Formats: sequence, C-alpha cells, structure tokens
Amino acid sequence: MALSGSVAAAVLFAALLHACWNALVKSSADKSLDTALIHLLGSLIGLPLLLLVGLPPPMAWPFVGMSVVIHFAYYVALAGAYEHGDLSLTYPLMRGIGPVLVALGSAIALGESLSAISWCGVLCVCLGGLMLGLSPLAWQQPKAIGFALVNACVIGCYTVVDALGARAAVQAGGNAIQYVVLLFVLDGWPFAMLVLKRRGLTVAWAYARPRATLGSCGAIASLGSYGIALWAMTKAPVATVAALRETSVLFAALLGSCFLKEAFTLQRALATLMMLAGVIALRLA
Repeated sequence: MALSGSVAAAVLFAALLHACWNALVKSSADKSLDTALIHLLGSLIGLPLLLLVGLPPPMAWPFVGMSVVIHFAYYVALAGAYEHGDLSLTYPLMRGIGPVLVALGSAIALGESLSAISWCGVLCVCLGGLMLGLSPLAWQQPKAIGFALVNACVIGCYTVVDALGARAAVQAGGNAIQYVVLLFVLDGWPFAMLVLKRRGLTVAWAYARPRATLGSCGAIASLGSYGIALWAMTKAPVATVAALRETSVLFAALLGSCFLKEAFTLQRALATLMMLAGVIALRLA
C-alpha cells in the first residue's frame, strides 16, 4: 500500500480537526470536565450514526474493547497534561513521539516495513514535533512533561490496536467507519463517569450547559479526525498515516500562538520546516 495524494490530503485535514478539539480543551477553565464533556457528547452523537452504518463484524469487537480501555488512560493523561502545561509544549510531546512507536509496533504487529525515505519522513516529523514543544523553559513544567510522555506511549498503543481492528473489520466485510463509530459510542463513558464521581452531578451539569455547543463541535471534530485516520490506515501503511497525522502539532502551535497567546519562536519556525520536510518525504516514499 502506498500513500496517495487524496489519502494524504484527508489525513492532513484530520490533523487540523485534531488540533482544533485539543485547543478547545486547553482553552477551557476545567480540562477534565471539558475532556469528559467532549467525548461523552461524541458517544451520544455516535449512537444515531451507529444505527445508520451498523455494527462492525464481530472479528473487530475485541479490538474495540481493548481500545476503550486504552483510551480511558489517554483521557486521564490528556487532561493531566493540559492541566499542568501549555498546549504548545504538551501537544507536540504527546504527538511527536507516537509515530516512531507506531512504526515499531506496526512492524511487529502488522509486518509493515518502511523504506529508508519513509523512515526519514517519520523521524523528521517526530523531531520537528519535539522541537515545537521543547525549550529551556519547558522544564519548568515537569508534571506536564510527565503526563505528555506517558500519553505518547498510550497513543502509540491505541493507534496500533485500532489499525488492527479497522483492518479486521474490512477483511470481514465491514469498514473502518463502523469500527470508529462503535468505538466512540463506547469510549466516552468510562472517563465521564470517573469525572462525574469526582466532581458531582451539580458541578458537572453547571459546567456542561454553557459549553454544550462548543463541546459538540469538539466531539464532531474528534470523531471526524479519528474516523479519517483509521480509514486512511486501511489504505496506506499505518506508520506513514500516523506520522502524517501528527502534523497536527503545526496546527496546534499556530492555534496556541493565535488564540492562546503562546509564543511562536525561531525554534518553532525551524521545527515547522523540519516537519514539512518530513511530510514531503512521506509523500514521495
């Protein structure tokens, strides 16, 4: 499988959607409640979609179950990272390391090997992502870095699991959309219930009411972003898609600079060029 122009364009759009909903969480007053709200709304939005597209074949269900558990850890770490650090620090760390882990994982689990130019592309995207986040001042946010690094490993795990699940669905006569819709219907509930238990129904409801519209936009962006990514992973190598999707850190850096008043330095400009070089390498591979 090769990365076609149409698939690459779709994944870049998915990267923009992903950066948007993460910026929405970071901009909120309560990161845990906002993360829970967005993904609980995603579960509710997914219900009518599930009736429309149907369940994936049973062969894919074990992967959905594993992914729900892994995504619970993802939401916990995501909220922790944004609670303690800037979007322009934590987001690149979380997303920048993942593609290398995915490349190694897909080689083991899927038997996919990358060409030399593909590896160059993956590494350029990862290094550029890390450069976007790391600076001398970054180490003043050690908790944020810790949560972000843990989440990078979690992201690598669920990406490989979901790629296997989406491909299993396709091989059994279903499709990746069925897989991702069922995943979203299920995975918003565990973290939301944990947050509700900790914060109480009164506090959660008072927060959710004025944020419902924005939360719905975030939920749609999250569902669309991951749906496109999993569809792309049935059309192109998983590691290539994962690396290309992590160009979302470019969008996150721009959103952080424009809307959250986070500095866009010379280092981040150079990192942007490195990531663009990685994208070109992946497309040429």
